[in-house]
Amino acid sequence: MPRNSASKRNVISIFLVLLALGAMTLALKPRAAKADERHGDLRLVKNCSTYTGAAGSFCTFTSSNIPEVTAGSKVYYTQAAVVSAAPGDEGVNISLDSNIVLFVGDNDWATGRCTLDTIGFDSGLCTISDGTGALTGFHARVLVSSTDGANYTWAGTYSFGPRND
Repeated sequence: MPRNSASKRNVISIFLVLLALGAMTLALKPRAAKADERHGDLRLVKNCSTYTGAAGSFCTFTSSNIPEVTAGSKVYYTQAAVVSAAPGDEGVNISLDSNIVLFVGDNDWATGRCTLDTIGFDSGLCTISDGTGALTGFHARVLVSSTDGANYTWAGTYSFGPRND
């Protein structure tokens, strides 16, 4: 055991440095693990039976494989669908190129864009660029496909960027 006060101060200083390093290691480890969990494959299913094609119309998600987007969340389309009857077509075709708001709840939403082609394919592409609340830093790129004309899958990838809070 050290006998003079200088030796005791050195031992205490070394102990405090080691304690601080240990605390920093523990504090950083969960953050790195959590960052690794914030990307992957995205699979959502939405029901569009209430979608009218008008600006502000929406579809409701019925299932999700990520906790930040829960069943009951909605995707709002800010532009109206385009209806056209091309020469030689037997029916009317609807296409959509719209900004979107993925609304989970108050202060939990993200913005993006969807381009959907219903002319023979009933498919499209949506990208999400950022959000607020639980969707802060949310990015996604999904392919949209119809399962039956009212239900659609969003299948692609997602990630969460670093939070700035």
